[in-house]
Amino acid sequence: MNQPTTSDSTCSDAAPLPYAGIRVVEFTHMVMGPSCGLMLADLGAEVIKVEPVGHGRDGDATRKLLGSGAGFFPLFNRNKKSLTLDLQTEEGRQAALRLIATADVVCENFKPGTMRKLGLDYDSLKDRFPRLIYVSHKGFLPGPYEHRTALDEVVQMMGGLAYMTGRPGDPLRAGASVNDIMGGMFGAMGAMAALAQREKTGRGQEVQSALFENNIFLVAQHMMQFAVTGKPAAPMPARISAWAIYDVFEVQGGEQIFLAVVSDGAWRVFCDAFGLDALRDDPRLGSNNDRVLARGWLMPLLREKMAPYSAAHIAGVFEQHGLPFAPIARPQDLLDDPHLNATGALAPIALPDGRTSQTVLLPFTLDGRRMQVRLSPPRLGEHSLEILTALGYSSDQARALAQGNTVASQENVRTD
Repeated sequence: MNQPTTSDSTCSDAAPLPYAGIRVVEFTHMVMGPSCGLMLADLGAEVIKVEPVGHGRDGDATRKLLGSGAGFFPLFNRNKKSLTLDLQTEEGRQAALRLIATADVVCENFKPGTMRKLGLDYDSLKDRFPRLIYVSHKGFLPGPYEHRTALDEVVQMMGGLAYMTGRPGDPLRAGASVNDIMGGMFGAMGAMAALAQREKTGRGQEVQSALFENNIFLVAQHMMQFAVTGKPAAPMPARISAWAIYDVFEVQGGEQIFLAVVSDGAWRVFCDAFGLDALRDDPRLGSNNDRVLARGWLMPLLREKMAPYSAAHIAGVFEQHGLPFAPIARPQDLLDDPHLNATGALAPIALPDGRTSQTVLLPFTLDGRRMQVRLSPPRLGEHSLEILTALGYSSDQARALAQGNTVASQENVRTD
């Protein structure tokens, strides 16, 4: 059984989680929609993930992804319950409606028109359930592009982010699902705002979040740079940095370390720490702007000066003097990061196949506490009988529905 690691409704014995008592029903897959549900779940909501069965389907497809998708399901589906239904059948849809009748929030991230075909879109539900908050995650908000199929990489390419990340002429997607995750985050923020407004009006509403518009928000600083200066933003690898020393250095043993010296005072500290008196006193390097203009000859010289030192030695000097630096870490290295482990940023989970692992918690605290893992990622359909019998189905009916089979009788079943 999927055992919680803390109380289902509190982040401490005395403090209830903010959304304890809120029920969320999610019809989601992949990353964007599940990210929204994850954030609400971590904040205390009961999140029920409806997963497909029947017609050759066997739950959220991310359960079986390989390669770069292998971490999707365990990361984005903790603190949730799994209910299996065949929404292609009338009985499955009726069970979904009965569940929605108990919900505060519904979220979905399927192609435009999918939920409408099932009779589970907002327009089909809003009059019947006027307090319902309905969160749709799409590729594009309504407009000329809304019919297109979008992916994170698609909107990074068309939304300027890949252009800014790669070298000139070589657009490159960001190294994480930034739009999917942030799109889900904005969907969760919209749900939170709608819940707050429902307290005032008594009515729910539809919330829409989209990959493309999220990406545009990410590159808005570069759009505004052009608006202010009249000059296009250069891709990050080709940009003229605002600071002279703000780069990756290759040092002893081929190791790499990022070093930043971003003020005149920091320049003097840096030069003193490494015995660079001649550079400190060079009148051509008196100000940050002078050093920016001198990068052509200054950076090769500094690379030569830093090369004999180990990355650990340089890191120690920079830390001692309060100068910014960073080792070049790989994602797997972070599981052993001393800061993350000391501050409780990582927490244990049980994977659906029975193995255990560490997972990453939400990056904020409430009253000094991190939001914890209460439920490990669920096994497919793990909570189906619990949920369906609570909705009034008999045990036999619940088992049939959860397996995508015909229910013997639906007498006395209410769907409102």
